[in-house]
Amino acid sequence: MLGFQDPVADAIGLLRPRTVIGPSLRAVGTWALRFDPFLHVRIGGLVRGTCWLVLEGHEPVLLHAGDTFMLGNPPSYVLASALDASPRPAGPVLAGAANGFVWIGPESEDDLYLCVGHIAFDDQNAALLTDLLPPLVIVRAGDPHGYRLGQLIDHLATEVGNAAAGGPLVENHLAQILLVHMLRAHAGRTDRPTGWLGALNEDGIGAALRAVHADVAHPWTLQELAGISHMSRSAFAQSFKNHVGVPPLEYLIHWRMSLARDALARDTLSISELAKATGYRSESAFSTAFRRVVGTSPRTFRDEARV
Repeated sequence: MLGFQDPVADAIGLLRPRTVIGPSLRAVGTWALRFDPFLHVRIGGLVRGTCWLVLEGHEPVLLHAGDTFMLGNPPSYVLASALDASPRPAGPVLAGAANGFVWIGPESEDDLYLCVGHIAFDDQNAALLTDLLPPLVIVRAGDPHGYRLGQLIDHLATEVGNAAAGGPLVENHLAQILLVHMLRAHAGRTDRPTGWLGALNEDGIGAALRAVHADVAHPWTLQELAGISHMSRSAFAQSFKNHVGVPPLEYLIHWRMSLARDALARDTLSISELAKATGYRSESAFSTAFRRVVGTSPRTFRDEARV
């Protein structure tokens, strides 16, 4: 059976995140680093000091100690001590890291202390999350989520360069926890549709989403989902689309196909088994739906994934 109970855990699990943390940056004086565009998510925060974050197409943002940021599919951006500092490529600077740190200027207890990492996802389903994210999310230390995020950044920074057993595992889990809290912070303060992410904060719509994820093979109807949400069909359909951005049954189909892509890529089920697991009465019905959403047949998709 495909399907679980929590859409956030389901989606992030399906994305198969790969996390790379650090090195952390310690800097004093005048400096600026330009980072290349990066697919998926870059996340970080200031443990100490202040610095500017300058993202193409956005106003410069001054970060303070305890602030956390998340970049979704970011274009080129600059981190700098001052807006008039001339940036140099970040890659060669970071390549000179030692013991988990990059130093710019002399070592000092009054330096800036920045912890940054990136999270890459399985390309087949990355859009499940990246389509929901703006290029830049800032959570200030004084925001409702800020204190918890600041603690996570501080803990993550402590692990970077730490030779203790299990360090990489701790870093990976902390980064994913940080991602979830950043997603919660973003969903709680935006007015635009945020897909399954923001809809979970709505009692009725969230209940319907959890039901779909718990039993993706069930032949869900609009009437059933509306009943779970304690709404009329028309009110449920409109509310769901307002929050998620697509109609309920379209969401169901796309979630089923996301699960199918993952299973086909890993070759864990036959196509007939997968059809049944995703709620289709026949392999041909499943194949038709898969081709409409993905653009190719399940068999071709699986064969290409094997190659």
